[in-house]
Amino acid sequence: MKRKTKMTILILLSVVLVAFLAFLLVPSRVKARFAAIERTFLETVHPSDAVFTAEELQGYPQAVRNFYIQGGYIGKQKMSGLKAYFPDTPFSLGVGKPMVTIDYTQLNRADRPERYARISSRIYGLPFEGLDAFSEGKGSMEGYLAKFFRLFNQRGDYMDKASLVTYLAEAFFLPSVALSGAVTYEEIDELHVKATMKAYGMEVSGIFTFLENGEMVSFTTDDRMAASFDGRLEQIPWTAQCSDYTTVGGIRLPGRLKATWHYPEGDLLYFDGKDVEITLF
Repeated sequence: MKRKTKMTILILLSVVLVAFLAFLLVPSRVKARFAAIERTFLETVHPSDAVFTAEELQGYPQAVRNFYIQGGYIGKQKMSGLKAYFPDTPFSLGVGKPMVTIDYTQLNRADRPERYARISSRIYGLPFEGLDAFSEGKGSMEGYLAKFFRLFNQRGDYMDKASLVTYLAEAFFLPSVALSGAVTYEEIDELHVKATMKAYGMEVSGIFTFLENGEMVSFTTDDRMAASFDGRLEQIPWTAQCSDYTTVGGIRLPGRLKATWHYPEGDLLYFDGKDVEITLF
């Protein structure tokens, strides 16, 4: 009996050791997939020969024109892609849930509505990774704990629409998108503009707010569903805010991005990215 007990303990220890080594050495699904996505992104996003001109701004609301003129874009080469990195960002897991700190990396294309984002964090001491994807009109959001255990996999029409409106919200971060034929504008007043984007048979819209100096400071929409970790969906107004603009390469770029759900019982600031690093291609 003692011999059998010892053998059982040795087998269990071996299994635990193998599992531990696999956890340490085997790359996570999200990390490997995002690395492949980024390689393809960098290989296929080519610099544009076109430049921003004052002439092409004719017919746009004054606030939109001010963004390009006062932001230093006129005469600059049009961008084909964006990579943004948000280090050490406070992120809420939901109403009444704890805050965690995440590293967030995203990629946006300009030639078509396409967007990817990777989240890296720790939840209850275990590594957590998430992957948002929007390609060919299909949106998804997956989350994994300890590299391999999937917590959620959200897909469907509501994710497709949410992904497209998020891409619209970020149109002025990749300013070629904001002047694309897929986006139309309706001036509300001197500093507020309604933007509508049509793509892949969907239509989304929201309100951009600008300052008199041309900076775009917020986007608010009703076209996103708030999805909790338990799969519950709610139609909740959503706002993305940006601030802390600095001049990089002659153009104005935001250094901070916040995202808020406006629940009936109160606002939930669930993402507060500071010291954002934006690279335009």
